[in-house]
Amino acid sequence: MSAKIIKPNGQVPDEFEEQVAQEIANLEASSAEMKEELKNLYILAAKQVSVGGKQAVILFVPYKLLKSFHEIHSKLIRELEKKLNGRHVVVIAQRTILGMSYSRQSGVKAGSVRPRSRTLTAVHEA
Repeated sequence: MSAKIIKPNGQVPDEFEEQVAQEIANLEASSAEMKEELKNLYILAAKQVSVGGKQAVILFVPYKLLKSFHEIHSKLIRELEKKLNGRHVVVIAQRTILGMSYSRQSGVKAGSVRPRSRTLTAVHEA
């Protein structure tokens, strides 16, 4: 299993996700300029969709890493599109919705509220 894909709750990545993760790992190994930038980045999932008769790949990344992906977006997308037979590549943040009853773990200040960015409304508007 590649270190470039981390599935939540111990799920196993499928063959396509493994292929995409391996391509990202190969880019990190072969490209000197992107090596440092790709070192701490990983994806959560990859899906293949059909858009207007053409294939596209959607990469789901953690919301906290989205800014880092945007910094190398043009180089990464260009290289991945070459490796994935000309399919379009889109990077999307995987956002987390926390329930109304969410309270932070004990040890953090008691009675703290859930962050606004994690509410159902905020996630759907983003």
